[in-house]
Amino acid sequence: MGVHIVTGAYGFSGRYIAARLLAQGETVRTITNSPDRPNPFGDRVKAERFHFDEPDKLVAVLRGADVLHNTYWVRFDYGDFGHGMAVENTLKLFSAAKEAGVRRVVHVSITNPSEGDRLQYFSGKGRLERELVDSGLSYAILRPAVLFGKEDVLVNNIAWTLRHLPVFGVFGDGMYRLQPIYVGDLAALAAREGKGDENVVIDAIGPETFTFRGLVETVGTAIGKRRSIISVSPGLGYFAAAMIGKGVGDVFLTRYEIEGLMRELLYTASEPAGKTRLTQWAEEHASTLGMRYASEVARRLKRDVAYEDL
Repeated sequence: MGVHIVTGAYGFSGRYIAARLLAQGETVRTITNSPDRPNPFGDRVKAERFHFDEPDKLVAVLRGADVLHNTYWVRFDYGDFGHGMAVENTLKLFSAAKEAGVRRVVHVSITNPSEGDRLQYFSGKGRLERELVDSGLSYAILRPAVLFGKEDVLVNNIAWTLRHLPVFGVFGDGMYRLQPIYVGDLAALAAREGKGDENVVIDAIGPETFTFRGLVETVGTAIGKRRSIISVSPGLGYFAAAMIGKGVGDVFLTRYEIEGLMRELLYTASEPAGKTRLTQWAEEHASTLGMRYASEVARRLKRDVAYEDL
């Protein structure tokens, strides 16, 4: 048994990783930008701030930890914070982990990262993977495509849209593929890899492969809201997404997310790492899936409110 530090344990994936580790009897701490958010673990998980601008304090927070589980990232640029700063902050985290003597880093990345990609999400993740590999730290890099679970954004907001609009638009033919993984399966994978010492890179994909059109159909069937699915151009789709976002006070979808989907960057030919089928999970959660809109912006701005209360 050792001390595991999980970034963002009051959020989405970090919460599931922390819960999994606690269930296994591990000691868990968290580093967060939201120390005032309700702590779902009570006194079992102590919280510290990141201290990105004070390296000595960040090292002190990490000292004594056996494993760092890193979920820190940002979905899109917003205000004065974006991918560039997220990359630089993560590099500070890796550097502090090495100085603090952390044995191993379990890092959550993304499928198909590449430093040369024109999409900052994927190029930033690509750089972080290279820097971690070059750091000399023991590492496990997990590459999920899309996460689903009670607090997720994408699948929930597909369901929300199906509940509120008579038709659903997909970009182009909608036949590009993706492989969602249940967040609990990702957490189990992170906990397992934290115990190891072999350097590994794992495509953390679920057992089902969907086309985007097929994913929408699956969610619609599960919640009893089958809608007509129409093909729209990426430009028109982005405009519609922007209008929805304006209506709910959020960034519903970005241009790079549309491009990433259509380029099949959320698909790999790897063997599944997760076991939970989204088809079954959606049916089991049909009564709550998409009943409330999940706002990414609200999660960023209201850092004293639990995700489920936003």
